[in-house]
Amino acid sequence: GTIHLFRKSQRSLVGKLTHEFRLVAADRRSWKILLFGAINLICIGFLLMWCSSTNSIALTAYTYLTIFDLFSLVTCLISYWVMMKKPSPVYSFGFERFEVLAVFASTVLAQLGALFILKESAERFLEQPEIHTGRLLVGTFVALFFNLFTMLSIRNKPFAYVSEAASTSWLQEHVADLSRSICGIIPGLSSIFLPRMNPFVLIDIAGALALCITYMLIEINNYFAVDTASAIAIALMTFGTMYPMSVYSGKVLLQTTLPHVIGQLDKLLREVSTLDGVLEVRNEHFWTLGFGTLAGSVHVRIRRDANEQMVLAHVTNRLYTLVSTLTVQIFKDDWIRPTLSSVPIANNILNLSDHHIIPMPPLKAADNLNPVTSTPAKPSSPPPEFSFNTPGKNVNPVILLNTQTRPYGLGFNHGSAPYSSVLNQGFGIPGMGATQGFRTGFTNVPSRYGTNTRGQPRP
Repeated sequence: GTIHLFRKSQRSLVGKLTHEFRLVAADRRSWKILLFGAINLICIGFLLMWCSSTNSIALTAYTYLTIFDLFSLVTCLISYWVMMKKPSPVYSFGFERFEVLAVFASTVLAQLGALFILKESAERFLEQPEIHTGRLLVGTFVALFFNLFTMLSIRNKPFAYVSEAASTSWLQEHVADLSRSICGIIPGLSSIFLPRMNPFVLIDIAGALALCITYMLIEINNYFAVDTASAIAIALMTFGTMYPMSVYSGKVLLQTTLPHVIGQLDKLLREVSTLDGVLEVRNEHFWTLGFGTLAGSVHVRIRRDANEQMVLAHVTNRLYTLVSTLTVQIFKDDWIRPTLSSVPIANNILNLSDHHIIPMPPLKAADNLNPVTSTPAKPSSPPPEFSFNTPGKNVNPVILLNTQTRPYGLGFNHGSAPYSSVLNQGFGIPGMGATQGFRTGFTNVPSRYGTNTRGQPRP
């Protein structure tokens, strides 16, 4: 056959997208989403035509919610694709961040649409056009029915998680206050309105209610400015609902540790530090990989006699309840030992001369020394109980004289010597008439407990 030397080994971007779409379409769960997506496109086409015929910017703002439903369906398809894909060498942590990116992009696009509506509404306040109400109410109910049917029929895992984990919007807070008042009168409605309504369902109902009020006011009083006011209200509700979700998904994309997880992580780390054999837990780093998925790494220092595999199993078992992707590095404790100097010793150090000097600490000022105890005198302190008549540290360097032969230059005789010669070399005890004192190096130092002449009685 023909040998192609320069054949392209990689598919194009369109080929890759087609291959991945076929992979998703092979799953029967995706058929329902694809069907709703096709109906959504048809519905968006009709709504945009009715917006043009009615000249209503409020209906246009409500149509943007239907476009957002299309983005949510695409996010649901990406979620199914993520579950089918396995980690690869390029994406070692998997593909969960793709659905986070899809949620972030969908919410940001919805907020951009709301800003566009606010800009158009500001222009309409200067010159308000005439609004035709022929298909305004029809388009409102068609969009409301399709939005609610899509939200309640398809389980969108990413958006369901974000709507529960993100902070509440101002619309949810106001509705929650109203719901508490209603549930106080009718307790049976607490399961529906409390504790927190679905933000997507809430904004669909609130937008439809604003359009109904617009239709009635235009039909009764021809008050066309209410259409612009309704458009501003729908845009603000859209922005306020999508903003907390954008913030939450953005923090996940930035690989931060979410606030509601920090307390649980601290508790688990304290439990790990109390395990048998664990000395220290350090260099811990945890971040959010996807919605409800944490990744992290930690270094654990253990005792030298501890079993590494046993400690690793216990640490992983404790942290795996919260951190799904975990890296644990175990290392044993390293005792610090004093190291010997590798610098060569000079020869003249071992051959000390017969006349060598013993360095003494530097002299302190004599004004703050007590001549009796050679310690700093404190005016407020009482006199010492015992006062030894010894020079202490207030002495000059001492010169030791010796004319005997000293092997190895260390100052000790290796042969046998009589007891008297030992005393004459300065190794006698103080007060026994030795030539040199043992502690101070001075001769004939007076003492309170003896005299310089051997044999005299003690006082």
